[in-house]
Amino acid sequence: MGEDGANRFVVISGCSGGGKSTLLAELARRGQSVVEEPGRRVIAEEMRSGGSALPWVDLAAFARRAIQISLRDRMEAAQQKGWVFFDRGLIDAAVALEHVSGELVAEPLAHAHRYHRQVFLTPPWPEIFENDADRRHGMDAALEEYERLIRAFPRFGYEAVDLPKLPVHARADFLLGCLEQR
Repeated sequence: MGEDGANRFVVISGCSGGGKSTLLAELARRGQSVVEEPGRRVIAEEMRSGGSALPWVDLAAFARRAIQISLRDRMEAAQQKGWVFFDRGLIDAAVALEHVSGELVAEPLAHAHRYHRQVFLTPPWPEIFENDADRRHGMDAALEEYERLIRAFPRFGYEAVDLPKLPVHARADFLLGCLEQR
């Protein structure tokens, strides 16, 4: 994909339970193109099929599936016009796979498949963190993941921008404002 396409692809990553999905829903409500989190789609597929590529069963298999879905998402997003906002994505999945398996996949994938140079991170926000059927880990695991991601994105040439802990409409305004300044 050309650099112009990648410049339209904006990743929203960060701490699990930090409000990413809520923010993506707000952006979609405003008419923006959004891509659902690959991990949640993997979980839904595995639960339907009785598979084991679940983060609480086989994290490496889960991450590999999330990488495949992320690559497909990028190809499909190329058909969209304007900004495309990704709820997590390729780098999140590759960093998870590296963490659990030691396979050095994140750097080559991060350099071959670029996103917008600014990546927006939801910081830890314990006051809104909740478990659900797909998020079975606790705040400690969420913090560990966040720390891995906050180190990884700059290592791959991205500017990590922490989203402020604000109501969702103000958070969306902040994000869109950052992009408009570029």
